[in-house]
Amino acid sequence: MILIFFGPPGAGKGTQASLIANNFNIPHLSTGDILRDKLLQKDGISKRLKHIIDKGQLVSDDILNEIVSNRISNHDCLRGFILDGYPRTKGQALFLNSVLNSKNLKIDKIIDIYVDEKIIAKRIISRSKTENRQDDTEDVIKTRMSRYLSETKPLSDFYKTKYPTDYLVINGNQEIEKVATAIIKILKKVKI
Repeated sequence: MILIFFGPPGAGKGTQASLIANNFNIPHLSTGDILRDKLLQKDGISKRLKHIIDKGQLVSDDILNEIVSNRISNHDCLRGFILDGYPRTKGQALFLNSVLNSKNLKIDKIIDIYVDEKIIAKRIISRSKTENRQDDTEDVIKTRMSRYLSETKPLSDFYKTKYPTDYLVINGNQEIEKVATAIIKILKKVKI
């Protein structure tokens, strides 16, 4: 089972992806985790990645594509995986499709978690207080939402058109458990 999770910052993608991954016993591949793991390795890509991050630059599609491609080739991904935070651009999506096609694999479901903006702001501010995260200020939230709407939302629209029967919009305004139950219920009905 290969799943992609979409949704704005604070929608609960990571939380839901972890719950679903545990339920179906497949890896949850968060872009942030993949990059952090890669930095711990001592190879050419990790050195290039460290140089980019140390300069405060964004990781290019080429490097991110290579890292994700290598990660999904690992043995633990043979039964499937959940992508959270990747792809974020159409170029990344096209690259992912070509990698999956080369392995005779396909995306089974795209899960877009919809949450009202007011609820997102409340959740992120609450998370900031609970986890003592310095990057969850109101200005940062607005910047992240703006980037999501300009960069990632068009990609979810691309997937909605390309995979109309496999694209699911889930109401993320509910409690965590209700959202997870709704996703699991849909996935168990589907023969994947």
